[in-house]
Amino acid sequence: MTTFIRRVFGALGLDPATFEDVEADRSATGQAVLVVLLASIGAGLGNTDLGSSAPRIIVVAAAASILAWATWAGLIYYLGTRVLPDRDTRADFGEVFRTLGFAAAPGMFRAFEVFGNTRWFVLPLTSLWMIVAMTIGVRQALDYRTTTRAVALALLGWGVAMGMAIVVGTLLSTPVS
Repeated sequence: MTTFIRRVFGALGLDPATFEDVEADRSATGQAVLVVLLASIGAGLGNTDLGSSAPRIIVVAAAASILAWATWAGLIYYLGTRVLPDRDTRADFGEVFRTLGFAAAPGMFRAFEVFGNTRWFVLPLTSLWMIVAMTIGVRQALDYRTTTRAVALALLGWGVAMGMAIVVGTLLSTPVS
């Protein structure tokens, strides 16, 4: 458990060595999944007012968050290894999956949106933090020599993932009449 906690704090601290460690450790896949689940639960909690419909909202928001992250990771893997590889890019899906799973760690803090009127602050902060973490994860997983390509890929993936989350959230939400 201490390795997991150290890795989560390393990802939160945007430490490239942590992302390299996770990329190389095939046994860290379960830990990456756990980080994604915790971040998704954080998003679910942050999207609720804790009223009677809270459990449904948490589940829908968490599901949308997981789907958005999976879309983001899949798109980055495909584009990073097939469309925009660097000369040194050598990555399999597991390496990308693990590093991007830990890059979702800042999403756990979205749970703080549940307290008062904090969404205006927490959502942009955690989104930016996740984009920076994703950029570092992309650079490490895809062995990019420069950060520019990693930034472009992380932003493109984030845009598509947010679009996916909005679509899923809209489809699964209860219409207001």
